[in-house]
Amino acid sequence: MEKWWKQSTFYEIYMPSFKDGNGDGIGDFAGITSKLDYLNDLGIEGLWLTPFYPSPKVDNGYDIADYYDIDSDYGTMDDFEVFIKEAHQRGIKVIADLVLNHTSSEHPWFQESKSSKDHPKRDWYIWRDKPNNWESFFGGTAWDYDTATNQYYYHAFAKEQVDLNWANPDVKAAMFDVMKFWLEKEIDGFRLDVINFLKVNDSFQDNPYDADKEQNHMYDKDQEGILTIVEEIAAFVHQYPNKFLVGEVGSEDLEILKRYSGLNKLDVVFNFNIGSIKEFDVNRLFEGIVETEQVYSEVQFPTLFFSSHDMSRYISRFGGSEDRAKLVATLMLTAKGVPFLYYGDEIGMRDWLTDDITLMKDVQGLMAYKLALQSDQTYAEALAIANEKSRDKSRTPMQWNSCSDVGFSEHLPWITIPSDAYKINVEDQQNDPNSMLSFYKSLLKLRKEHSALRLGEYEFLRNEDGLVSFVRTDDLEKVLVVLNFSGESRTFDMGAQLGADVKLLLSTKRKFLASGKVLTLLANEVMILKEETEI
Repeated sequence: MEKWWKQSTFYEIYMPSFKDGNGDGIGDFAGITSKLDYLNDLGIEGLWLTPFYPSPKVDNGYDIADYYDIDSDYGTMDDFEVFIKEAHQRGIKVIADLVLNHTSSEHPWFQESKSSKDHPKRDWYIWRDKPNNWESFFGGTAWDYDTATNQYYYHAFAKEQVDLNWANPDVKAAMFDVMKFWLEKEIDGFRLDVINFLKVNDSFQDNPYDADKEQNHMYDKDQEGILTIVEEIAAFVHQYPNKFLVGEVGSEDLEILKRYSGLNKLDVVFNFNIGSIKEFDVNRLFEGIVETEQVYSEVQFPTLFFSSHDMSRYISRFGGSEDRAKLVATLMLTAKGVPFLYYGDEIGMRDWLTDDITLMKDVQGLMAYKLALQSDQTYAEALAIANEKSRDKSRTPMQWNSCSDVGFSEHLPWITIPSDAYKINVEDQQNDPNSMLSFYKSLLKLRKEHSALRLGEYEFLRNEDGLVSFVRTDDLEKVLVVLNFSGESRTFDMGAQLGADVKLLLSTKRKFLASGKVLTLLANEVMILKEETEI
């Protein structure tokens, strides 16, 4: 029997922005619990939660100060346990974001480590007398000087996110204890943040630069020994029945991505080679899917996503058209792979940009702004760069209704969201058969009803000048998906691909299928058809 996660659709919840349950302007577990029926009705089978642990939130919870508790902004451990119970009662699994690479600089481990060169926890982090040239992935140097002990500590991201030293067996043992704690709280698995940054090269050689003077991170990620740790993590977690491991591997290189998943490793990794394209390009999108199918082996399974808390929402990134968004959603939910939706995409939420840098909260955007000013950019130029780099754009509160949860707290930057943004909301779309929300529900219902859309293999994959088509087949059925990205009417000859008796499962432009083997698809039309004869 296929593993449950291969057949599931996941939904990412950015904790502070999904649903406020206590009126303080911050999303929380009580709020998520109150919307489990909405998620169940949508057709979601798995939830991915961003970090909910106590944190100073320099990087929105990815700087963890205590691995064993719930941040008070999000409720209590009792609230968490009620949420898990209620989700499981609805058949919804829950995976938690877990950061194994670094802790907050406020974590007691680091406070002990920095207290003295002789402290037993000194070696839990990476300390050097002199820094090398390694750069933070948020910009600037990856080393910060500690005046008390006259050494530098390493941080691959913000200076408040201090890298753990996984060469120390005590660190590994401590983090395995963390995983055990949450697995025994009945979490269904983990999304492992920046897992390919888990070790650095202990030679500490300077990283080289490419022709564009961008640093090539040769010695500070994807280092020897990481895969051994990944295998140990997988073996440990999979001792518990039916657990799921997703890896964030910071690369678009398939040859790197494939190393981390499959037999005895992570179950899947995020396919950034498909999901993170910066602007719409149907050819590149299609090539990414084809290449993944060619490079992955039988033990590897792709993921499909186009938005997340770390990137622009795909409807904004791909031009703002709902027609195109429906085509992309169809690809995500019918092509081979585990789909990950991002909260709000199902109603077509757009990006938010600010004209006031004081409202920006994201450390990556603020660092980009600071570095731009230091390089003599104007305020307007620096703000544009900050908006481009900032991840605030996709983290605005879920738009439940026309007034929504707009009692925003000081923890959230969305004070100046224009009111017309809330014309896009759940309440107005619930009973509109042509809405984005209704379309997503139809797609997810089809995915549940048709095993070929969950587990089927490709019979063929084609792209003919923006007319993308594929057939997925399993032991029970054959389903044809045709997506007209071309922007003009196109014909598609089914030929021998499907038998004589064909049923229209879904279209964005029609309710009935004309007779004959040649389909005429309207501009931006989605068509999903099923062969009615047995195969």
